[in-house]
Amino acid sequence: MRWLLILFFLVSIKPLFSQKKLVFADKSYEEEIRTVQLYPVLNSNQDKLKPAVAPINNQTLVLEFDDLIGQRSNYYVRLVHCNYDWTKSSLQDLEFMNEYNEYAITEYDLSTNTSVPYVHYYFEVPAVKLPGNYLLVAYRENDKNDLLLSKRFMIYTNDIALTMDAQNQGLGTLRVSNQQLNFKLNYSRVDAVNPMESIKVWVRQNQRWDNARGNIKPSFIREDRRELEYRFFDQTNQFMAGNEFRFVDFRSLNFPGQNTGRLDRSKRPFHLSVLTDKSREGQAYAQYRDMNGNYVIDNRDNRDPALSADYVFVTFTLAASPLAGPVHLLGALTDWDHSPATRMDYNRATNTYEKTLFLKQGWYDYQYWVEGADQNSFQVEGSHFETENLYEVFVYYRPFRPQADLLVGYYQLPVNSR
Repeated sequence: MRWLLILFFLVSIKPLFSQKKLVFADKSYEEEIRTVQLYPVLNSNQDKLKPAVAPINNQTLVLEFDDLIGQRSNYYVRLVHCNYDWTKSSLQDLEFMNEYNEYAITEYDLSTNTSVPYVHYYFEVPAVKLPGNYLLVAYRENDKNDLLLSKRFMIYTNDIALTMDAQNQGLGTLRVSNQQLNFKLNYSRVDAVNPMESIKVWVRQNQRWDNARGNIKPSFIREDRRELEYRFFDQTNQFMAGNEFRFVDFRSLNFPGQNTGRLDRSKRPFHLSVLTDKSREGQAYAQYRDMNGNYVIDNRDNRDPALSADYVFVTFTLAASPLAGPVHLLGALTDWDHSPATRMDYNRATNTYEKTLFLKQGWYDYQYWVEGADQNSFQVEGSHFETENLYEVFVYYRPFRPQADLLVGYYQLPVNSR
C-alpha cells in the first residue's frame, strides 16, 4: 500500500510540475515505466541480450516494458529517423515509413501474484524503408509531448564490406589495459565521390553509446581499390578493455542465488542487499563468462517470468575510501547512464558507496564507474586486454538522394570470445 501511494503521488504531480523533453537516447521519462527492452526476435534463448539491430530484409524487432501503475493505458509509438550522430534527420515520415507514423500498443498482460502490480506491454516494431539510425518514441494517448520512453535501434544493409586487419597492435603502442580494432572497408558498391566526407564510422563496445568512438577518420585511402584503412597508431581510438562484469542473481526470492546477501521480507516490496563489493584495482585478470553488462529477467519460483517476476529494492555496496570523482552504478540496468540518478552515495560511517535501485527479478551484470578522465574511470574495476568484449562497427553513407545517413555496413567483432 505504501508503494502504491508513492506511485499515485508521483503520477498526480507530474503533469503540474515536470516538463518532458525528448532526448535521442535510451530513456524512461516516468518513474513507473520500467525494464524497457528492445531486441531482435531470432528464436534464440539469447534474443534479449542481442543489440537492437536488424537487416533491412528481416526486421523482427520487439519492444517490451512494464508500467507500474497497474492498469492499462492507451499508449502509442512513433519512429524518428536520425543521422549518424543521433540528431534528427531532415527526412519526412513517408520517406522512411510505409504508412502513417503512429501505432497503438495493443498487446499487454497484467502481472500475476506480484507484490507490485504492473502491466506488461509488448509491441512489434513496424518495418522501415531505409537503413539507418532510428529512435522509437512511446507516448500517452495522442499527446506526443507526454513521453513514456525512447529507445534507439538500427536497420542496416551490408553494401560496404569490412575485413579485419591482422596487424592488431599498430606500432606497438597498445597498452596492456587497451583493445583496438584495425579494419578495412571496401566501398566499391556505393557511389562515393568523396569518401572522407560521405562515409562515417562509429564503433561501440558492449552495446554502450556512452563511450562509443564516433566519426572515426581512416588512416589511409586506397582510391584504386576503393578501400579505406582504419589502423590506429595511438590511443585516441583505442578502447579501455575494462574487466569482466560483476553480477547478482535473484531469479528466485525463495532461494536467492550468487552474490546476494540479506533479503528483508518484513515489508513489500522486498529489500535485497547485494554482497559488499571491493575494488579490483591491481588484481590479476580472472576469466569468467559474463553478459557484457546486460541483464536477463527471470523468475525461478513461478512460470512466465515476464508476468510473474516481482520488483525488489536492491542495494549495491562498494567498500572503498572516498574516490576523486563520483562513483556510478554502470550497466544496462541503468541504461549506461552517468547522471545523478545512477550516482552512488558515500556512507562515511561504514566507508562504503551505496545505491538502491528498484529492479525486476533476474540476473544483472554491473560495474562501478568513476566519473572523470578515461584512464581513471576503471580504477575500481581495473582494465585488462584479456577481457572478453563485443565490438560493433557501424558504417554510414550519405548519398546525393536521400539527404540522410544510411547504415550500409554493420559488423560484430568479438574480442577474446570464449
